[in-house]
Formats: sequence, structure tokens, C-alpha cells
Amino acid sequence: MRKAIPLVLLLTLVWGTNWPLFPIAVREVSVWTFRAVSLAGAGLMLLAVARARGESLRIPRAHWPTLLAAAMTYLAVWNVASTYSAILIPSGQAAILGFTMPLWAALMAWAFLGQRASTRVLLALAFGGAGVLLLIVNGIDAYAKAPLGFALGLLAGLGWAAGTLILKRRPIPVPAVVLTGWQLLLAAVPLTVGAFWFGEAGWFMPSGTTLFVIAYITLVPMAIGNLCWFAIVGLLPGNIAGLSAVMVPVVAMVAGALIHAEPLGLAQWVSMVCCAVGAALALLQPAAKLRPAGS
Repeated sequence: MRKAIPLVLLLTLVWGTNWPLFPIAVREVSVWTFRAVSLAGAGLMLLAVARARGESLRIPRAHWPTLLAAAMTYLAVWNVASTYSAILIPSGQAAILGFTMPLWAALMAWAFLGQRASTRVLLALAFGGAGVLLLIVNGIDAYAKAPLGFALGLLAGLGWAAGTLILKRRPIPVPAVVLTGWQLLLAAVPLTVGAFWFGEAGWFMPSGTTLFVIAYITLVPMAIGNLCWFAIVGLLPGNIAGLSAVMVPVVAMVAGALIHAEPLGLAQWVSMVCCAVGAALALLQPAAKLRPAGS
């Protein structure tokens, strides 16, 4: 347990401070170019790490449709929608909308997989819904000017949830680093096509600041952040490991206030608390009571 604490703190820091960097990364290049480069770079890094650890990079042929579906619904949708959302509305609020993923996953599991919602899940949905509603009411003027930013924030969470449920329904028996590396590379393909179609009109060299921010996001939040996540999952039970992502939107909103002077008042703090409680209820299940031997 103690070994995981530094990893949880590092993950929260690198993923949370990632959100305010999105508007900086796309000042000179398109969202599509930025994400195509970062996903491809991070995917190659993760596969290189897996290879260096002696792990096979092979995906069984029968699991490629699942891998492709998960990559498109999660990584392709998430990365484009979340980046545009962080540009159109305050990045911290975009992070909160994206990290409602566990709540959408619970709804999808009930609607499509027939999993009945427990009282705990219903409470999680209530808290998460209250947090999102508070954002809508408090930022109604800003969202009226940029309703697409709010919608894309929710779409990012929905895409993440859909991709997660696809992998839950048909798990792929490969190491997590290999699985994520291939998903990143697959998702980079349509984003690369989008970069040529929607991106820059001609070749040019971005400024050093833009190149540094994109390189940082590729190496630290995308590659190192995911490696931290895999290590946490290996050290902690799954329900506790899932809580490591709960505080990411909190850090994102604070970072957005410091970097971009985004609003950070009572309404934002209450919304963060509601979403954090909702996600915690959805992710953290009470441990089963130990039964005495022979009972």
C-alpha cells in the first residue's frame, strides 16, 4: 500500500495539470495534429517499454475487432472531444465533465448489459448529476456562448465509458501496457487523417513553446501517466486503484485557475465535491467481510 502512494500522487499531478496545457498546445497547430502526434508518440513509447521488458506485442487475431472498437470509442473520441472542450470552456470544468465517466459506465451497464443499479450506484449518479447540473446553472451564460464545449465534455466521458465497457465485456488477454500502446496507435490513425483534412494548410515549424508542450504531454501525461496507472493497478485492489483518478478534475480546476485565471468560486468547489463523491461511490465498493474458516 505504501509503495503505491507516491505513484497515486504522481498520477494525480501529471493528469490533473495536463488539462490547462491543451489550449497552449493548439495555439499554432490543430487539435487533430496535436492529438495525432501525442497518441502515436505515446503508443510507440509504451510498446517500446513493453518490448524492453520482454513482453510480446502480439494481439490474438480474434481480439482485433474488440481492440479496434475500444480504441475508436474511447481514445479517438476522448482525445478529440476533451481537447476541444478544454478550448471552448474553462479547462477545469471540461475535466470534471470528462471524468463523469464512471457514472455513464454505470448507466450503460444497466441499459445494455442488464446490470441492475444498486443503491450505491444510484447515489453515485445522483451526486454526479448534481455536480454537472450545478456547472450548467452556474455557467449558463458561458455555455450559451459555447454549448459545443459543454456537449463535447460530456461526449468525452461517454466515449471513455463506452470503450471501457467494450473491454470489460470482451477482455483481451495481453499486458495492459501492450493493450494501451496498440489502442493509442490505432486511435492515432483516424486522427492523422483528420490532421491532413482539418489541420494546417501547409508545412511550418511551430514555436519552441508549442513543441515543448506537445512533447511534454506525449511523454509525461500520456506515456508516463499510463505507466503509473498500470503500476497502481498491480499494487492495489482494483476498487482502490480506481480512486486514484477521482481527484484529477480537482487538480485540473485549480491548475486552470492558476494558469488561465479560470473561475474558481464556491459553485466550482461544490461541483467538484459532488463529482468526486459520485465517482468514489461508483468506483469504491465495500470490501467483503471475511468469514471464519469452515463456516
